[in-house]
Amino acid sequence: MNRRDVIAAAAMLAGSAMAPMAFAQALAGPSKRVKALIGEMTLAEKLGQMTQIPGGRQRALNSRLDAAMLDRVRRGEMGSFLHVAGAEPLHALQRVAVTESRLKIPLLFAMDVIHGYRTTLPVPIALASSWDLKAAERAARIAAEEARAAGLHWTFAPMVDIARDARWGRVVEGAGEDPYLGSRMAVARVKGFEPDGTARRVGILSCAKHFVGYGAAAGGRDYDSADISDRTLHEVYMPPFYAAMQAGTGSFMASFNDIGGVPMTAHRDLIGGMLRGRWGYQGIMVSDWNAIRELIKHGIADTPAMAASLALRAGVDMDMASDTYAGYLAAAAADQPELLPMIDQAVERILAAKERLGLFDDPYAFGDAAQEKSPLDRRTARDLAQRSIVLLRNEGGVLPLKAGAKLALIGALADDASTTLGSWRARGLPENAVTLRTALPSAEFADGKDIAKAVAAAKRADIVLLAIGEDYDLSGEARSRSDIGLPGNQPALVEAIKATGKPIVAVLMNGRPMALEAALKGIPAVLETWFLGIESGPAIADILTGKVSPGGKLPMGMPRVTGQMPMTYAHQATGRPANPDFAIDSARYRDVDIGPLFPFGHGLSYSRFEYGAIELSAQTLGAAGTRITIPVTNSGAVEADEVVQLYIRIPRAIPARAVKELRGFVRLTLAPGQTKRVTFTLTNAQVAAWVEGAWTVPGGRVELMVGSSSDDIRARAALNIIERPRPGSTVAPAASIETKVEIA
Repeated sequence: MNRRDVIAAAAMLAGSAMAPMAFAQALAGPSKRVKALIGEMTLAEKLGQMTQIPGGRQRALNSRLDAAMLDRVRRGEMGSFLHVAGAEPLHALQRVAVTESRLKIPLLFAMDVIHGYRTTLPVPIALASSWDLKAAERAARIAAEEARAAGLHWTFAPMVDIARDARWGRVVEGAGEDPYLGSRMAVARVKGFEPDGTARRVGILSCAKHFVGYGAAAGGRDYDSADISDRTLHEVYMPPFYAAMQAGTGSFMASFNDIGGVPMTAHRDLIGGMLRGRWGYQGIMVSDWNAIRELIKHGIADTPAMAASLALRAGVDMDMASDTYAGYLAAAAADQPELLPMIDQAVERILAAKERLGLFDDPYAFGDAAQEKSPLDRRTARDLAQRSIVLLRNEGGVLPLKAGAKLALIGALADDASTTLGSWRARGLPENAVTLRTALPSAEFADGKDIAKAVAAAKRADIVLLAIGEDYDLSGEARSRSDIGLPGNQPALVEAIKATGKPIVAVLMNGRPMALEAALKGIPAVLETWFLGIESGPAIADILTGKVSPGGKLPMGMPRVTGQMPMTYAHQATGRPANPDFAIDSARYRDVDIGPLFPFGHGLSYSRFEYGAIELSAQTLGAAGTRITIPVTNSGAVEADEVVQLYIRIPRAIPARAVKELRGFVRLTLAPGQTKRVTFTLTNAQVAAWVEGAWTVPGGRVELMVGSSSDDIRARAALNIIERPRPGSTVAPAASIETKVEIA
């Protein structure tokens, strides 16, 4: 990308809410220090900067730091380590690089710090259930501060993949099915990890992953192909990446999957053409683990040298774990000298990131042995966990629990401290987690393995709290499941407890939406708690007892049965829409009711909320935006939170649009009887569609829907589009653009 292209791309983004750090860097060019270093480096040293090697394993950090690795550092043939941590060992490792190597270039230390470092917080799908951007930013900030104290510079988070198939194990690591919610969560987490936009002095380098389409893997099978249309790619999967870039994320990670037969690690059109070209991103692009070498298995490369060449040409700067750049790129460059300036450009981006982190000025700025041992932030962990819980059902007002009720707590998950931590627990320890059993000591506990004992405990109780779901090891990378119902003996346990006739509160603990229609039939109250971290038990107890009213909403609909996957509320209209009447042929399954068990955006409260009529500042929609105002009142008896959601629909367009698309939300706290007026400002760019390779604003009518969920619309209005900018005049995906929200 030449300077003229960068300037043109930047001009298209003029006036955006947040100018990306990458554009400022690209326009300024490399610093004198970076240019001088590149001029002095040998090819081996350049390839060293482009190489990241594991210094340990996820469960055994620093375990691979042997003499041979230290010699590579001394020779300048290693630029970055992952799976390392600890203020003191990393200080010693950095010292080797900056005092014993020829050019004294500092190392980058990286680790998967996904939802907390030592203070384990709710997993990302749970945080997304809060619909609270400040909470998501706060969680990332805590993780960054603790990781920085341990000497880390870089985390491979946030994962911003959109996921519409709950069979995929990595649902737990993302923000669910919607590109607008996903974009806002991406921005919040990037701002938390990199609070000043550079990660210098505070925070650490973030990484938007996995670019792109990873969540669309066929059959929900991790690593598999993503066969998606160009329109879906740009309207659904691209927006969170663009939003993360706009927020200033310092790095991207290429995904494992291919799209249309082209693996992302070698996808020149999407990495070089779209991300580097049209978007102008100049931060680091790192491969995923061993992904460059795996281009051979994908069937597009014959040799490691060919794989290295393809990845470099696509725009991948750093090779994670495979050593393919270090071992084979020099040979490839000898045959293809045009690769040499590409190598320089990759090294330039890596060195620029190290410079922005301040490592050249103070290579030991990260790492504080005293701070590393600071107390866990339990207060924040509990608050975030409370905000992430979703009340799915509460028939007959079973919740909150009545004072003095005799409780039976049944299910092994209620006392599984390890599962509360979820996947990617960094340095989180099960002994620091408080389980639901510990938080409710007066409840009679039965783990459910002996069903007869569990039934006996249930019969002695007034109310049964039934903890069911999946343990942490059933979610995460390489944890796809063909059946997302209850595993093990849990179906039999549930039926046995239901047969007692006692009122039941199902407490779901899981890393993905599960298919539980049959299991939950007849159970009057259901809480979705996900994996909430070290304060899981107290947070759930606070909701159960009514100390806190639940306010979370689902970021992904819950299916009735596994066979409904993939699914989304934002589906296309059809000529024969789903009809409950079997006499009418329609787009539905005949062996299951229409739609999800619980829809996207759904979540109940211990209070009630009334919505007034929509007020519009104008009847038309243009570039300046139209203000959409609605009053919301807490008509119940307790203080509670409500998430007000704005959806749009374009009723006539070619190509046709989805039946609903989220375009705004805000979480409100309302006292009993209190009314607040919520105003969303929507612009015409936010209703654009990807048509023939460009963002295009349709003509005609926009229907507005405001409500409590995608399936609970309380008020409607409409606007007429009066301004249609030239197609392609913006590169911003419609769902990536933030809707301004005001509260009065």
